[in-house]
Amino acid sequence: MNRKIGFGLLWIGFIAYAFLLAPPDQPDTVELITNLSTGKWQGINPLIIALFNIMGIWPLIYSCLVFIDGKEQKILAWPFAIASFGMGAFALLPYLALRQPNQDFTGSKDIFLKIWDSRWLGIALTVGTLILLSFGLIKGDWGSFIEQWQTSRFIHVMSLDFCLLCLLFPALLGDDLTRRELKDSPWFWVVVLLPLLGPLLYLCLRPPLPDAEKELASSSQ
Repeated sequence: MNRKIGFGLLWIGFIAYAFLLAPPDQPDTVELITNLSTGKWQGINPLIIALFNIMGIWPLIYSCLVFIDGKEQKILAWPFAIASFGMGAFALLPYLALRQPNQDFTGSKDIFLKIWDSRWLGIALTVGTLILLSFGLIKGDWGSFIEQWQTSRFIHVMSLDFCLLCLLFPALLGDDLTRRELKDSPWFWVVVLLPLLGPLLYLCLRPPLPDAEKELASSSQ
């Protein structure tokens, strides 16, 4: 219950901060979002380009855990996962508040879950993230970014959303580790201590989720 209340209060607090305390919205916000979404990046700080695109990778990282976790939940996971592509932590926090801790996985993996369980997807996400990070860090203008962070609600909230997604990932990690028989694994600390890169490294190296039906069939032979 305390876990649910904590995530619920964090969700409400984040919404309240975004709309009441964050810097005011700027008149060019819609144009900026449109240009970022359509690849019209001329004149936009590479740091903002990188951050915006990484915020599109974060939901994919979470989906690699959420869809598997949701199979054992009473609530549907996919509405929250899909909404996170546009709303980030605003969409994932309610799922974290409503879900029940569950360290089991029953039944078999269909093609959909096999994709989200695949190491190749983790590798692809890692390569894309490293390219974006290199582009932003090498070519980005930090002075301009800080100024926009202080004056633009979109940049400000997107940055905080990124930080919150880094902090929330371990909330799903413990159950995923146990499902893969990695309980008390040092992986937990690797993911916790390495924001963004830790979760990506975990997706690249985690063992496949055991397929209960295949194991039952092989044991009966």
